[in-house]
Amino acid sequence: MTVTKAEIRTGAYYDSVILMQLQRSLAALPGLLDAGVVMGTAANKDILAQSDLLTPEVQSAVADDLVIVVRAQDDGAAQAALAQVDELLTRRRGTIEQEFRPKSLESAAKMLPEAQWVLVSVPGRYAAGVARQALRLGKNVFLYSDNVSLEDEIALKQTAAAKGLLVMGPDCGTAIVNGVGLGFANRVRRGPIGIVAASGTGLQQVSVRIHQLGSGVTHALGTGGRDLSEPVGAVTARQGLDLLSRDPETRVIVIVSKPPAPQVADELLRTARSAGKPVVVDFIGYAPPARQVDNLHFAATLDQAADLAVQLAQDAERRMQGLDKIAELGLFAPGQRYLRGLFSGGTLAYEALLILQDYVPTVYSNAPLKKGQSVLENSLVSVEHTIVDLGEDEFTVGRLHPMMDNDLRIRRLQQEAQDPDVAIILLDVVLGYGAHPDPAGELAPAIAEARASTEEAGRYLEVVAILVGTDEDPQGFDGQAQQLQAAGARVETSNEAAARYVGRMIKALNPQPPIPNLQSLVAMNVGLESFAESLAAQDTPVVQVDWQPPAGGNEKLMALLERMR
Repeated sequence: MTVTKAEIRTGAYYDSVILMQLQRSLAALPGLLDAGVVMGTAANKDILAQSDLLTPEVQSAVADDLVIVVRAQDDGAAQAALAQVDELLTRRRGTIEQEFRPKSLESAAKMLPEAQWVLVSVPGRYAAGVARQALRLGKNVFLYSDNVSLEDEIALKQTAAAKGLLVMGPDCGTAIVNGVGLGFANRVRRGPIGIVAASGTGLQQVSVRIHQLGSGVTHALGTGGRDLSEPVGAVTARQGLDLLSRDPETRVIVIVSKPPAPQVADELLRTARSAGKPVVVDFIGYAPPARQVDNLHFAATLDQAADLAVQLAQDAERRMQGLDKIAELGLFAPGQRYLRGLFSGGTLAYEALLILQDYVPTVYSNAPLKKGQSVLENSLVSVEHTIVDLGEDEFTVGRLHPMMDNDLRIRRLQQEAQDPDVAIILLDVVLGYGAHPDPAGELAPAIAEARASTEEAGRYLEVVAILVGTDEDPQGFDGQAQQLQAAGARVETSNEAAARYVGRMIKALNPQPPIPNLQSLVAMNVGLESFAESLAAQDTPVVQVDWQPPAGGNEKLMALLERMR
C-alpha cells in the first residue's frame, strides 16, 4: 500500500531551480513513486492536487512555506526520503565555489565592490524590494522576476533613469552585456550591432541570426515586456537607444518588440532618428510607414531585421552617415559645442527648430516654436544653440530681404565665427527668380574667411549650407554648390537632412546624462543560482547572495522595514 508523507518548512526559501532538482533527486530514490517540492502558493497546491500529492497539512501551508511531499511504496521508503532532504540541498548548494555567502546585497557589495550589476530572480512580491536595494547601492539591475506590479516597475525605472542606471525587466529573460550572457542567453560573438528588445526570444533569434550571418553583437539589452506600454513609456528602451547611440563600438542598432502603444512607438522612433546611426526597427506585426525613413530601416520579420543589420554594418562609410570625420570629436577645440543657424527662409528656420528638438533640449530663436519660450532677449546676440530668422520684420525695416541682400548675414557669420564656443553654422541659400543673382558668390568668400579665422585661433568651424534650387534656376545650381563646397561648406539639398546632420553633431559635442557602464560586467546574483553558474562559466566575477525573504515573508513588517530605510 502506497504512503504519502509531507514536510512543511516555515519561512525556508530556495530558488525554483534548486527545488526542481531536489524534487527530481527525491523521485529517483529507491521506493519512491513520486515527489513534489514547491513553495506553498495556491497555484502550487493545485498542481500537487492534480498529482494526488495534496495532503491536509499541505492545505494549511502559506506562500512562504517550503512544501516537500513524497509518495512511496511504504512508510520506510517515505521516511528515508524525507531524511535525505538536507543532504540533497547541501549537495546542490555547493556547486558555486564561494567560501562565504553574504546574506545581503550590502555585504555582497563589500565582497565585490567593483560589481556594477545585480541579477534579481526572487519571487515577484519580493523582487521590487531587492531591486530598490540594488539601485540605492548604485547598481544596474537585471530583473528576471515576473509578477512585479506595474506601479513598482514604473517607480524602479524612473529612479534608475534619474541615477543614470538601467533596470532591465521585470520579466526580462535574456540580455548580453559586453559579450556576457545574462539569464537565458546564447553564446554570440562580439561585433558592431547593438540590440534593444522588449522580447526575450525575439532578442535571442535576432542575435543568433546575426552570429550565423558572420557578424556579432556589442550589447543586447532586454527591457521587459511592459516597457513599451503607455504607462511605462519605454523608459528602458529609450535608455538603451541612448546608450547604444553613444557606444563607439556599436555601429548599427536593432529594436525588437511586439507593437508598442501608438504614442510610445512615435516617441521611440523619434529617439531612434536622433541616434546618429542606422536603426533597424522590427515592431512585430506593425505596419511600417515605409521601408526606410532617414536612418530608420523597417523590418517585417526577425530574420529580416538581422539581415538588414548585418548589411548596414558592412558599409562603414554609409553607416557613419558622413559623420566619420567627427567620430572622435578631435577636430573641435575644448569648449566648442554650440550651433548657430542663420536663415533667410522663415519656414526653413521653423522646421530646423522642430527637428532639433530631437537632439537638444533648448534652441533659442527670435522666432521660437512657442511664443515666450526660448526666445532671444536680443535678436542681434546669440545664446547657446540659436536659430535666427533674418527674414523677420525686425531685420527688414529699411533693408532688403536676406534672400536678396547678404550683407547682414555675412556680418552675423563673422560675429558667430569669433565666438570660441561655436562649433557649427547652419545657413540656407535660396535660388530662383527674384533672389540674389549670385548668393554663393558673396557667401562663399565669407564662409572661407570665417573658417580660416577660426583655424588661426586653433578651432574648427563646420559650416552646413542648405541649397534650395533646381538645375534650371538662373543662378546655376551646380555652380552655386561648387562655390560653397570650395569654401569648405557641406552642401545639403534637404533641410531635414541638414538639420539632422547638425543635430547629431551637437548631441555628440554636448555633455550627456550619465549612462550605465557596459564596458565590463561584474555581478551580484540574488535568486536563481543557475544564473550565477552561467556567469562563472563565462569567466565573469560573481557573488551569490544567500537571500531569504525579509521579515520571514510578513508583508506588514516588510512594508514597515522598507519605510524605515
